[in-house]
Amino acid sequence: MSPVSIFDPPAGAARHILCVGAAVLDTLFRVRTLPQGQGKVLPYDMLQIAEGMASSAACAIARLGGKASLWGAVGDDETAERIVRDLDAAGIDVGGMSRVPGARSAVSTILVDDDGERLIVPFYDPKLHHKEKEFAASDIIAFDAVLVDVRWPALALQVLRAAKAMGKPAILDGDVAPDGIIERLAPEATHIVFSEPAAQRLAGAKRLPEMVLRLKQKSAHAFICVTAGSAGSYWFDEQDNKVAHCPAITIKAVDTLAAGDIFHGAFALAIAEGMAPEDAIRFSSIAAAIKCELFGGRSGAPTRAEVIGRSRLAISD
Repeated sequence: MSPVSIFDPPAGAARHILCVGAAVLDTLFRVRTLPQGQGKVLPYDMLQIAEGMASSAACAIARLGGKASLWGAVGDDETAERIVRDLDAAGIDVGGMSRVPGARSAVSTILVDDDGERLIVPFYDPKLHHKEKEFAASDIIAFDAVLVDVRWPALALQVLRAAKAMGKPAILDGDVAPDGIIERLAPEATHIVFSEPAAQRLAGAKRLPEMVLRLKQKSAHAFICVTAGSAGSYWFDEQDNKVAHCPAITIKAVDTLAAGDIFHGAFALAIAEGMAPEDAIRFSSIAAAIKCELFGGRSGAPTRAEVIGRSRLAISD
């Protein structure tokens, strides 16, 4: 019998997370180096896959043994059929997806180089998120936590507000967004996990610990964390009243696309399961790192067993 891990799921039914936001058909091209100017780029591998911030987070939740539902918007085109079909096949409940007449589904082209870095060219039709999805507060009762990104702010705001009012974790993926979006959503979030670029932009600081402190001052009501790739994650420890750091495990990065989204999905599931913040961040950091070892965006999301196994290796090292 394997020894018990702090990352083992709790007894009872799998925790159910509602993810709100982006659903995109990505075309990934693998290249030796990212282009520096105009010309033709010849990839040596490619993949088409439905993902996006909320969608990839939902995939991570499902892979880690949780239950994930997605509220996103697609158009009335063939791309919409592909997106919904792909996400359904990933184990995500897509029954709450919105189909918008006259809108084009979101697409993006992504180049990934041999160091795992990427160049992203996304397209979102403004019509996709023009209207707010109608829902009742009772529709949130079944979920153990909600996780929203910045792509559908009107819906994200209402979902955060409803979850928070019910005492459920209301988690915001604080990625780079148009001016005012995060400032509008943050007051309704109980937990905010920022990407480093978004944190730097909002905090006006260059050092990660200083970013966390300034963001905590702006949103004193919420748990604050900043993810920084290979530099690990920094968060404000409420118990010790100081900034804490979780180092990233050592890997050879092949594809960093969707790593932040995997982190957010793993974090939402961990918080819903009752993990302590420090353990939730470690769990999420390992999940995101494992993803980076494989080409294919969110398709590299690990299982719970893989995260537990890697955590034991890290301890033994």
